[in-house]
Amino acid sequence: MTQSIHTHDLPLVHPSHDLESVTEKLTRFQLAPRTPKGWFLAVAAAFALLNLLLLSMAMLVYKGVGIWGINVPVAWGFAIVNFVWWIGIGHAGTLISAILLLFRQQWRTSINRFAEAMTLFAVACAGMFPLLHLGRIWKFYYIMPYPSTLGLQFPQFRSPLVWDVFAVTTYATISVLFWYVGLIPDVATLRDRSKNKVARVLYGMMALGWRNSARHWHRYQTATLLLAGLATPLVVSVHTIVSFDFAVSILPGWHTTVFPPYFVAGAVYSGFAMVLTLVIPVRAIFGYHDFITERHLNNMAKVMLATGLIVAYGYVMELFMAWYSGNPYEMDIFFKTRWQGPYASYYWSLILCNIAIPQFLWIAWVRRNPYVLWVIAIIINVGMWLERFVIVITSLHRDFVTSSWDMYHPTFWDWATYIGTLGLFFFLLFLFMRLLPMISIFEIRELVQHQSHDFDHTEVGYPRTPPVTQAVKGEQTP
Repeated sequence: MTQSIHTHDLPLVHPSHDLESVTEKLTRFQLAPRTPKGWFLAVAAAFALLNLLLLSMAMLVYKGVGIWGINVPVAWGFAIVNFVWWIGIGHAGTLISAILLLFRQQWRTSINRFAEAMTLFAVACAGMFPLLHLGRIWKFYYIMPYPSTLGLQFPQFRSPLVWDVFAVTTYATISVLFWYVGLIPDVATLRDRSKNKVARVLYGMMALGWRNSARHWHRYQTATLLLAGLATPLVVSVHTIVSFDFAVSILPGWHTTVFPPYFVAGAVYSGFAMVLTLVIPVRAIFGYHDFITERHLNNMAKVMLATGLIVAYGYVMELFMAWYSGNPYEMDIFFKTRWQGPYASYYWSLILCNIAIPQFLWIAWVRRNPYVLWVIAIIINVGMWLERFVIVITSLHRDFVTSSWDMYHPTFWDWATYIGTLGLFFFLLFLFMRLLPMISIFEIRELVQHQSHDFDHTEVGYPRTPPVTQAVKGEQTP
């Protein structure tokens, strides 16, 4: 590769691949007769953390939310902090799958399947926290209209907490449908290539009778575009509604109109950071360098840089409006509580993680270096969690009345519940990696076919790809 070639000029798939090699490489782990020991070790570690979550939930049901660090002024603690954090992580999947699909961005094809699965598991983790925060989980139906002896009981529909229920459940439903519809052609590939009878039956049931016919492809494309059109507004609406949990209140530090746009930008910011955190190790472990190239890493880093600048702008506007309003309560929150109060270390740490360190992404070498990019992605994940912690805690622990001020300190059970949801997330992720393709097979085939006609590989030092076959061995054809 010569030095004059820019990242955006490189192919999205290494040109040495043809249809058969792509299919074989992307189904090798799922169709392997024996599961590697490393996978069992990873699943065992995640399962141990999952058991910690189950223990925490049992203790919560038995003793109540008093085992957490919440108190009278700080009624919201880790539960809402982690809820907002997990919802934000789930936004990258919808953005990559739906919005980039509508804009015909082909670089999404190598990462969309992984991001979609990550979205589902993150939303599952997020949805647990509001239920756990109720304390009496079995009373969750109070937030829904339900028939009773007292007549039809309605929740307070003017509350954004109720809006969250409908927004998150709608988002989860559309995400599941979008993920499953995109899986159908690839599940059919696993069905046709599997040598295990049980696996063939299960994959066949999931494939819904897919036979690779023109009619099937037409219906698939129609369904995909419709679901993408439905999912796109959810990227904006879901985290906007989550921000309303804070913005519609009158508490200083929360009552600001900048919350909706910068919450959405922060969600995409943390979501892409989590995608990079997961994709870069997978790329190294499974040898997917030919499919997740420097061009993919560079593009995701640019999206992180852009959304990070929007988040930084949101921070500046928060400070400016607090000062410009002249409201003493607003100024105290920012200039006394966050800048130099007991939680000042959290605030300045989030500024370092979310604004200062990501500025290295302006350097092209950093955007293409997987090791440096992985470290920056982890730092951004930590910073976005700190942001949610600062927003929730600092606005609550010092109320309007000085006598009601109190500090919030997370307990062992706060941390155990949060770490346990990480175990649930990775446990589901490892199962997905073993059973289903991590990269969209049929979309990579399309890229290979297009590249064979449209890209001159000799110009960048690549060997010219062998002729592309029109069918893959062992699969159904039209």
